[in-house]
Amino acid sequence: MRRTIPSHTELSIAAGLRRRDPEAVRSLCTEYGPSARAQLRATIEDRGAVEDVFQQVLLDVWQRSSTFDPARASLRSWLGTIIRSRAIDHLRRRTPEPLDPALVRTPAGESPGDPAERVALNELLGRLPSEESTVIWLRFHMGLSQRQIAERTGAPLGTVKSRTASALQRLRAMMEEERAPAL
Repeated sequence: MRRTIPSHTELSIAAGLRRRDPEAVRSLCTEYGPSARAQLRATIEDRGAVEDVFQQVLLDVWQRSSTFDPARASLRSWLGTIIRSRAIDHLRRRTPEPLDPALVRTPAGESPGDPAERVALNELLGRLPSEESTVIWLRFHMGLSQRQIAERTGAPLGTVKSRTASALQRLRAMMEEERAPAL
């Protein structure tokens, strides 16, 4: 697929970023800010957190401006990659509010889970490739369907399904490894 020719605005912003011109960041915010915030809102529901993550994105853009190459990707694509990474980082760091176990609803006959088991599971998730751990986290922690995960991450539905299957297989293997008696 051929890439479109960069617009004058895109080239001007990119050149300004390489020169470390603060005006380039203002121009980037004017040109791409609304769509960047919309992309973040699609992933992060808390408006305050969206603004915090957007500020992190701008800091990343400023710090990584020398790595942007208009011959490799559009400014919009490069910015989108940074947005996606910061949103995923935010979702991973987010800790759920403490819940009273007596108030937790679970399917009949199931317990909400031992806190030690949840910690162990989170450690195992951290050992998965980031794409797989994100899908598992969104599916089982956030309760999203695979279709919703595909919409939220921008990955094709088939990719979400294969990442889910692969991640579950890896988790199962890691759990079995940890249960195996030491020789």
